Amino acid sequence: MTLGQSAATVRVEENFRRAPNDVVVARLNPGTPLAVVGSDGDWLQVDVVGWVWLSSLQSSDSDFDLVVAVGEGENLRAEPQGTVLGRLEEGALLEELGREPGWAQVRRRGWIWSASVANSSATAATPAPPPAAPAPTPPAASTGAAPTPTPAPAPAARRPEGFASVVGAPILTAPDGDTLAVASGRGDLQVVSREGNWARVRLDGWVWMPTSSEATADATPTALVPSDLTADPAAHVGRVVSWTLQFISLERAEELRTDFRRGEPFLLSRYGGPEGPFVYVAVPAEQEAVAAGLVPLETVAVTGRVRTGASALTGTPIIDLLSLERGP
Repeated sequence: MTLGQSAATVRVEENFRRAPNDVVVARLNPGTPLAVVGSDGDWLQVDVVGWVWLSSLQSSDSDFDLVVAVGEGENLRAEPQGTVLGRLEEGALLEELGREPGWAQVRRRGWIWSASVANSSATAATPAPPPAAPAPTPPAASTGAAPTPTPAPAPAARRPEGFASVVGAPILTAPDGDTLAVASGRGDLQVVSREGNWARVRLDGWVWMPTSSEATADATPTALVPSDLTADPAAHVGRVVSWTLQFISLERAEELRTDFRRGEPFLLSRYGGPEGPFVYVAVPAEQEAVAAGLVPLETVAVTGRVRTGASALTGTPIIDLLSLERGP
């Protein structure tokens, strides 16, 4: 394994692709070991190593050594005649690492959806032991009193019609598609249609999405100032502003700051100098390193999109950072 790689495993059956959202090279099974070599957004670049039946392969005239040459594809195994790690597609190009009689050890680098991958140090949860059998009811005393009858167990709650429980099952974009999520045990899924052994289900949940995320995508800065925002907090949500601010500190939102995600970084700053009104600037992950390098009382030119004209806790304007330039 080369420097920079880390070990991981496939959590749920998933497509292994030539590039993000590109051609499927293989379908990998849960437990397949991976070597993570890079990432791009929600995708991981990984190496997969295994063994393939030699009769299903041909030499390749590309940069790879071998190609899967059977129409139905071929199994990728952990060792000759060993556990099946996945199914390689016809035309999958492979790097040869070695041979044994009838078998070739191969490697392929490709991409997999990160939600379907787990760090190899993670261990499966130990199942809870079954509940102990209830102690037998002792016989009635010799007084002749009848034993107290054991109450019947309460009937299990009935699942609403059209709903199903699929704890731990991957939810795919389509039959044999990429994984969107993994069903938890916190609720049932509504089945809206079926296609063979596949069921199309409906999800109902919540995701953090500040109002400004749904607002106009127009990025043209306006002439608005903080007092305009606080005068009518809802009127300018989603508008873009360009302000010169005095940086005070980089903070992280506590739970009581309901206009932020818990732990979300933001700049505490002032508009117009040390006597000006406070402004909060929410910092995205890709800008956090720049924000961490700012010096207190430094002047910065900030362009941002209005999240709210007045925060619920302090009445301070909040903007989402789009760009930042440090002063001279």
